[in-house]
Amino acid sequence: MTQFVLATVLGLLFALGTFLVLRRDVVRVVWGVTIVSQSANVYLVTMGGLEGLAPVGHGHGGGGTAVSDPLVQALVLTAIVIGFGTSALALVLTYRVYQEHGTIDVYELGGDQ
Repeated sequence: MTQFVLATVLGLLFALGTFLVLRRDVVRVVWGVTIVSQSANVYLVTMGGLEGLAPVGHGHGGGGTAVSDPLVQALVLTAIVIGFGTSALALVLTYRVYQEHGTIDVYELGGDQ
């Protein structure tokens, strides 16, 4: 049951991100890319799963607690930091485009001027 809920939530996050990427507003496109990247991170952590016992408590008191793979968590943490920096840069560039052109509509920006 838990896997079904996680799959549904991840599907909804990917769908929301895709919906926002296909909008005309540049800010919504940036938020869509951010949501898709963060939902990919959630997917990776979810698929990391429970690997085994914690090495600290394994020999003391009859076993340890189940833990997830630390490599996946480290990679996702790195991806979150890089994604935050990329999103901040994209939003600053969007603001600069608005200052230069007076609009952030993709169709107006792509037209002949």
